[in-house]
Amino acid sequence: MSPVENTPCPVCGASHTQDSIDKALKTCPSCAYHYRMEPRERIEYLADKDSFVEFSENLSSLNPIDLAGYEEKLSEAALKARMKDAVITGACAIEGRPLILALMSFKFMGGSMGSVVGEKVSRAMLRAVEDRLPLVIYTTSGGARMQEGIFSLLQMAKTSSAAAELDKAALPFFIVLCDPTTGGVTASFAMLADVTLAEPGALIGFAGPRVIEGTIRQVLPEGFQRAEFQLEKGFVDLIVKRQDQRRTLAALIDLHSPEKPRGKS
Repeated sequence: MSPVENTPCPVCGASHTQDSIDKALKTCPSCAYHYRMEPRERIEYLADKDSFVEFSENLSSLNPIDLAGYEEKLSEAALKARMKDAVITGACAIEGRPLILALMSFKFMGGSMGSVVGEKVSRAMLRAVEDRLPLVIYTTSGGARMQEGIFSLLQMAKTSSAAAELDKAALPFFIVLCDPTTGGVTASFAMLADVTLAEPGALIGFAGPRVIEGTIRQVLPEGFQRAEFQLEKGFVDLIVKRQDQRRTLAALIDLHSPEKPRGKS
């Protein structure tokens, strides 16, 4: 899409150029609707300039159950998302505070969690423990990657176990739930943080609304599973717009850092 071509907002209908949407961190300048965003774009507005150093970048998925066509799907996803898999991990600083950062991509096979995603998220958690740093993860996912069968489901236990190491080490763990965060990611590490943030309007849940309605045979409330509904029900601690995320994360890191001994600067 051309940067000068007008794009109508799916919520308020106002038309804005792609340039103006990008300058507003991929939000609608009229109503602040949050468009989906990719990891590299988030790193650009989150991390201090030139501070992000990626690790585990060479990991790529295999075909553990020899599923026909899976290698082709992985290649297509890599070209589409310009990533080797659905998560990027690295060390960086936010407003001078060092941390470990992981960011998921919905463009790569719907942000599905296969063996590589589970391994990279687990490594990020263990790197945070090793380096005594806080961890921030941005999630967006349709759930486990069923093309890898039981190997994908095992990542739920694997990442949850690694998250427990953060807790044992008394290191802060923050999650930012983005649109959408569902399935096995929600059922594992995405709900294990010390503080759970969400972007406005993000879909957050396990199964989708249509599946739930078909199962319980009831009409769900308006806005069911959106971030605002989850905040009201206590599943989310705070909804934070993109323009405020750097400041909010920096403040949370400060609040959860061990107090300095008295008499020392």
